[in-house]
Amino acid sequence: MKILIIGHGGHGKDALADIWEKYFGLTHISSSVAANHIFLFNDLKDIYGYKTHEECFNDRVNRRAEWYDRILEYNKDNKARLAGNILKKVDCYVGMRNKEEFDECVKQKLFDIIIWIDASKRLKEEPNTSFTIDKSHADIIIENNDSYEDFEKKAIRIGKIIFKK
Repeated sequence: MKILIIGHGGHGKDALADIWEKYFGLTHISSSVAANHIFLFNDLKDIYGYKTHEECFNDRVNRRAEWYDRILEYNKDNKARLAGNILKKVDCYVGMRNKEEFDECVKQKLFDIIIWIDASKRLKEEPNTSFTIDKSHADIIIENNDSYEDFEKKAIRIGKIIFKK
């Protein structure tokens, strides 16, 4: 099964993927981690003086729009390029940000299910300069507006259905 987890920054996408890895063996990687290792570190290290992939990755919160634009450029000839590279290695892509890329991945039927994580009652949403997908594009919306423990219980219940365990 190939899964896409989307939602605004900090809303719990990686947390869901980590829970499903722990309980159901889901393999996953975030778009930011993958893009950093595939091309972003090399593109940005001389500009910002990064010495390591980790340093570059940790600074992404200060450069969201730039990362978004560079991923768009990477995908310019094939909007599903990054997603395809990710899904060759893992079962779950965490954190797609662009509607055109999303549409191409849907057209190519890369995902079996699309999950949206929503913590908008307690966290702000991102501007459309770095995020152009909305929750109407998901098959399932999982709210993450309570405690981590509540979110984990919900994630496990949903995981039992998705992974049939």
